[in-house]
Amino acid sequence: MNTMQVWHEIVENQSPERLNEILAQDCVFYSPVVHTPQEGLELTKLYLTGALMVFNDSFNYVKQVVTEQHAVLEFECSVDGILINGVDIMTFNAEGKIEEFKVMVRPLKAINMLHAKMRDMLEQIK
Repeated sequence: MNTMQVWHEIVENQSPERLNEILAQDCVFYSPVVHTPQEGLELTKLYLTGALMVFNDSFNYVKQVVTEQHAVLEFECSVDGILINGVDIMTFNAEGKIEEFKVMVRPLKAINMLHAKMRDMLEQIK
């Protein structure tokens, strides 16, 4: 399985249906705005699905470093006129599935806007 290829297809199509293929059951999601880790497949899927719905067609990866165990992907996106710059950091288990997904975002204005939009989106899709 090529986890990164599937991930890029999910992002490109803004379609979370294939997340089960690439996320480990015990996956942990680290949000840039939530203090505690979100543990488990279902919570990770919830947060990633919400992000896919909040981000738009302007989302794109501008740099990436990928090894067998880790991936670091820098992204840019514009939402409501605010340029968002961030990094997705993934750790893969022995089967190549994502066991840890960490998102970091800048600047502060973007974090605050994303926090509000993600809160609203998560309430809608729960």
